[in-house]
Amino acid sequence: MARGRNNNNYRRPDHYSQKAKAEGYAARSVYKLQEIQERTRILKPGQHVVDLGCFPGSWSKYALQQIGRKGRIVGVDLNEPELPGVWIVRSVFDVTTEELIEALDGQADVVLSDMAQKTMGTRMGDHYQQIELARFAMNLASQILKPGGSFVCKIFEGPDAQPLQQEARLLFKRVKRMRPDAVRKESREWFLVAQDFKGLKKSD
Repeated sequence: MARGRNNNNYRRPDHYSQKAKAEGYAARSVYKLQEIQERTRILKPGQHVVDLGCFPGSWSKYALQQIGRKGRIVGVDLNEPELPGVWIVRSVFDVTTEELIEALDGQADVVLSDMAQKTMGTRMGDHYQQIELARFAMNLASQILKPGGSFVCKIFEGPDAQPLQQEARLLFKRVKRMRPDAVRKESREWFLVAQDFKGLKKSD
């Protein structure tokens, strides 16, 4: 997904940017997922994974390393990463659950979302916009996850963050918020990490 920042600090190379380049990752954001993985072990060999907003591919590349050759990854974005996998080159808003399940050859074990819209430049505007994107991602995840599956999603701090976390608790048995060390100090972002999907009832 497209991102926009007014703060030049986001363009300035730091330790994680340099490390990503040295280790062959397209973006420093990989180390956010790496820390989440080290603390939760949500990615396991052989899993089927969906990466929403997958370009430029750092999260997908790391996920592929964790799930191995028997795993399967499907990414969705307006641009296609230069990686092995199945890539749906389209807006996430235009992708159907049936299409994702078919591409996965079954339901997902994990849904990842590091998506962020272009920022509006106002603290509250950016927050509400990100919450709606996160809510969309969580709803999509609830339609394609296996019972027991996991969901990871970027959030911007603000008044609607806690209600969204409560919504996640209706769907998942374990829900926590994590702020990996690779998140820039000036950023308000954190990650919702939801595990043990309860599964949807027929009425849902």
